[in-house]
Amino acid sequence: MSKKNNYVADSNRYEKMNYRRTGNSGLLLPELSLGLWHNFGDVDNFKNSRNLLKCAFDNGITHFDLANNYGPPPGSAEKNFGKILKKDFKNYRDELIISSKAGYGMWPGPYGDWGSKKFLVASLDQSLQRMGLDYVDVFYHHRPDYDTPLEETMGTLDLMVRQGKALYVGLSNYQPERAEKAFQILKDLGTPCLIHQPRYSLFDRWIEDGLLDLLGKEQVGAICFSPLAQGMLTNKYIKGLPKDSRAVKESPFLNSTKVLEMLPKIKALNEIAESRNQNLAQMAISWMLKDNRITSVLIGASKISQILDSVKAIENTVFSEEELEQINAVLK
Repeated sequence: MSKKNNYVADSNRYEKMNYRRTGNSGLLLPELSLGLWHNFGDVDNFKNSRNLLKCAFDNGITHFDLANNYGPPPGSAEKNFGKILKKDFKNYRDELIISSKAGYGMWPGPYGDWGSKKFLVASLDQSLQRMGLDYVDVFYHHRPDYDTPLEETMGTLDLMVRQGKALYVGLSNYQPERAEKAFQILKDLGTPCLIHQPRYSLFDRWIEDGLLDLLGKEQVGAICFSPLAQGMLTNKYIKGLPKDSRAVKESPFLNSTKVLEMLPKIKALNEIAESRNQNLAQMAISWMLKDNRITSVLIGASKISQILDSVKAIENTVFSEEELEQINAVLK
């Protein structure tokens, strides 16, 4: 980094990160990607948001993951990201993979949610405008819409690529059966699904019941969010509930009852992590990367130190049979 408004990326950044092929495509993604779900809204500190993105890129994290509704308020993460892109990353656009999504409620009325062509086309146009981009690298349908024909939703993703507004398309939160149908439609249209973005962690292993096998068989990449289970898979709660933690504030995604219920497992997993010379967060990320069907793990961060800590996880992604047995015994 140099002068205040003249960011120069670390020249060794690509030596600090490993990259994996995304399914059966030409695209490589970093083993860690940065999600902008939290910490980039209008309620957050803009200077801190800038520093997080610079730190990530300086460590070889080339993929920034957004959605239309990230904030709060919805849309503000894309708008702030657009400002940072213009200030700091203008010369690096071709070294970045930027994604967005649509599928959750974004504006009032019948055309501001779900999976219709009307909503998806309007939403991506708005996202591009907020970020100041001509195209995104990946555009996702954010969640399945059981009331709209899959042909309409997938046809719209195909249209976005043909119009040059997205280079690749992906799905998020789709169950295996519906994902398989969607993959086939996209393949027939000539715009194969690049990647699927599900929630996955040591505490939430639903994708092992069919989805991971499907992704392997269909050669579709996987990028997983919430790898630290909203902070439970870190050392944050090992000694109790910090006053400023998400659990104490009763976040819609985590509450103190849930943390206290999981505490014995958190402590036991922490001991296994220590025996591997890792902290719990690092082991939780490494455990996901042990599977080569996982292309990238999507981390969130409110502090630079959290990014630097997570990057160390890629140094040790091999687990012995004994370690895996110990982990599975804790999670039973």
